[in-house]
Amino acid sequence: MVIKMKLNELKDALREAGIVGAGGAGFPTYAKLSDQAETVVINCAECEPLIKVDRQIMKKYVREILSGAQLLVEAMGAKEGILAIKKSYTGTIRAVEANLPDFPMLRVHILKDVYPTGDEVILIYETTGKIVPQGKLPITVGCVVVNTETVLNLYRKIFGQTNLITKFVTVAGLVNHPVTAEVPIGVSIAHLLDLAGGTTTDDYEIIMGGPMTGHLCTEWDVVTKTTKAILVLPSTSLPVTKRKHVIKHDIRNAMSVCSQCSMCTELCPRHLLGSSIQPHEFMRALANGLTDTTEIYLNSFFCVSCGLCELYSCHQGLSPRRLLDSYKGSLRAAGVTAPDRPMKPVSHVRDDRRVPERRLLYRLDLHLFDLPAPVREFTDADEVKLMLRQSIGAPCEPCVAKGDAVSAGQLIGRPPADALGVNLHASISGTVTEVTDQAITIRR
Repeated sequence: MVIKMKLNELKDALREAGIVGAGGAGFPTYAKLSDQAETVVINCAECEPLIKVDRQIMKKYVREILSGAQLLVEAMGAKEGILAIKKSYTGTIRAVEANLPDFPMLRVHILKDVYPTGDEVILIYETTGKIVPQGKLPITVGCVVVNTETVLNLYRKIFGQTNLITKFVTVAGLVNHPVTAEVPIGVSIAHLLDLAGGTTTDDYEIIMGGPMTGHLCTEWDVVTKTTKAILVLPSTSLPVTKRKHVIKHDIRNAMSVCSQCSMCTELCPRHLLGSSIQPHEFMRALANGLTDTTEIYLNSFFCVSCGLCELYSCHQGLSPRRLLDSYKGSLRAAGVTAPDRPMKPVSHVRDDRRVPERRLLYRLDLHLFDLPAPVREFTDADEVKLMLRQSIGAPCEPCVAKGDAVSAGQLIGRPPADALGVNLHASISGTVTEVTDQAITIRR
């Protein structure tokens, strides 16, 4: 089936369907789209280790995703769509290339298996050679980046009139049967652990997201529109222990043992691309109480929190990323905004300093968990808790009340008029059992 849509029609449909970026911060997809776009990059880089969602659904739903990608390109009037896929995803590449002749506006770009290729600024450079100015959006260089799962959600809305009510999640680590499951948004993490056959030990911690940028959670937390993975890891693993550090202890450690080796900067992906961020200068200033220049501190805005500095580069176990995140948060809370700084030339040693994903897995001692996680067909649930804020933008306001009967896909929350945000829909059919200022709970 061929569908042609005007850009405004497509944007309205995506906002109505509740579609946001399926990973990361969850920027509302409709707000990304622009008639100034020249290139649409479909992100199948699967930025973090152990997550397998994008490569799997690109292979399983290849016709749907290619159709959605071409629709995006045509609606924005872009010149081409680039399917960015890591070279190790051989099955996915074969599936795409076999179907590509039917989609003349699309092409494949094979990426190296390095971290963090999925960062959209790095992805744009790898696929187009364009540099996004620091602090600016990709559209400033004529690019729009959309996640693979997001394109599938777009397809389901435009071609099937289905609102966003499910999420693909990889469950891996200390579980009996690693799996990638399509589940209702709002289902509990405990439900996902059951789908994976339970845990292999009682001594574990759970990270929602990837080992580099995810956050600690519990079995009682729930899946949101941006949940990409649930990783059950040993309580002593580096990704877990780092997240349990206390900021004041991180500062004290920096003051006492930082050797100023500059490895955190030498391997920083954004710095190698020409950004002003230099973690070692920040650590030096923080450790020594230097206040004679604000430039070092303001450059913290350009850190994208990929985590390489503290989980790979630093040989002394320090935490530049956590300290930079804390400082950025304090600056924003004080009303300070990112400075306007020009990019420097791309480093001539960049190619030699990119971190292979396999080496990163071994450094984190997670290689034993890099196992197949086969896709499981949609699994239902008896109860869901749908958070009213699941993305960047304004939280939704409930439009149902306790005791209401709802059907899967029914509108239950909407953002304020004219605010950045998307609708929220019931992910199962049932009865609304609770409505708070944080969430809506539905039981079958």
